[in-house]
Amino acid sequence: MVNIDEVLTRCVTNIIPNKEKLEELLKSGKKLNVYHGIDPTATRIHAGHAIGLRKLQEFVELGHNVTFLIGNFTALIGDTSDKDKERPVLTYKEIKENFLAYKKQTSKILDFKKVTVKFNSAWLSKLKFADIIKLCQEFSFGEFAGRELIKKRLQDKKRVGLHEALYPVMQGYDSYIMDTDIQIGGADQTFNMQAGRLLQSNLRQKESFIVVTGYLTGTDGRKMSKSWGNAIWLSDSADEIYGKTMSLPDDLIVEYFENATNVGENKIKDVKKALSGGVNPINIKKELAITLVTELRSKKEAIKAKNTFEKSFQKHDPEYILEIKLQKTLADTIAPFTNLKSAGDAKRLIQQGGLTINGDAVSDLNYKIKKGDKIKIGKKIFGILI
Repeated sequence: MVNIDEVLTRCVTNIIPNKEKLEELLKSGKKLNVYHGIDPTATRIHAGHAIGLRKLQEFVELGHNVTFLIGNFTALIGDTSDKDKERPVLTYKEIKENFLAYKKQTSKILDFKKVTVKFNSAWLSKLKFADIIKLCQEFSFGEFAGRELIKKRLQDKKRVGLHEALYPVMQGYDSYIMDTDIQIGGADQTFNMQAGRLLQSNLRQKESFIVVTGYLTGTDGRKMSKSWGNAIWLSDSADEIYGKTMSLPDDLIVEYFENATNVGENKIKDVKKALSGGVNPINIKKELAITLVTELRSKKEAIKAKNTFEKSFQKHDPEYILEIKLQKTLADTIAPFTNLKSAGDAKRLIQQGGLTINGDAVSDLNYKIKKGDKIKIGKKIFGILI
């Protein structure tokens, strides 16, 4: 049974305007309109996205009207809230292809029998130019230009497309047209979600709420991101999920239990107690890996992945289970799988003899790698280049 207090605290970093008002509304028994959206700018969804999806599912279990919004129109622009440059413009064909894989992946988290799926092209594509101008009058361009990354790009004399300023307007209109009571999104989406709250207030004289979720740290130490590829993907195989989890730094164990799984608060308390009590972190990490694979795949696959991992890594059997995507350079290729914060750190690992390719030690940064190469990074990361 979902607890309202836990819904408003776990994986939540902020509630706008405040938690107390939203808690009072939730306890009133009124059915609320809740939504969370994803733009289909890639073919895969990662465990960081699952935080918002899981939060959305909690509102399903509380009995509210829940919508999973596919931003197939906003994806034409692409949100640059957490990007230091313009997104490439996608075609309708690319957006359609990206969406095809979304429902299969999100069904691991959401109960689609109780969730409404909508596409924002249904209303955004029908707006006339006069309608857009009228919407834009509700917003200040100065506020958009004052956003941290936008300001930095302008200061660095990088291009900021005028169309980018329309993204918050469109997302705000999504919230307005669906008469949203609660928007769910990450911290990087706060500005865009505030646009929806503004339109609800100005055009409907209605107060709405924003639930800001935390983010998940990726395999390279940065925020997990579609663009950076430093992710545990919902479409990953059981072996990939298990292997990537086992390669995480020990200080991320609690974060992943809290933000990437459905385990209860008591379990998380037990994990914290065990780690502070001196239990070997690798044993707790195995529990985490089993939990993640079970939730995203199945218990049977989790046990099989555990056995494969122990056979391959701990006993050094030459069986390669991680698929590593070939990048422009050797350092760029291995960085996401070594929990290194930059290609520079990866270069140092290579130069210090921490890399083996096809059984041979490699310290040359310019070594030409190719698909099919078998690679060992450090002492425990095995993979094959794809």
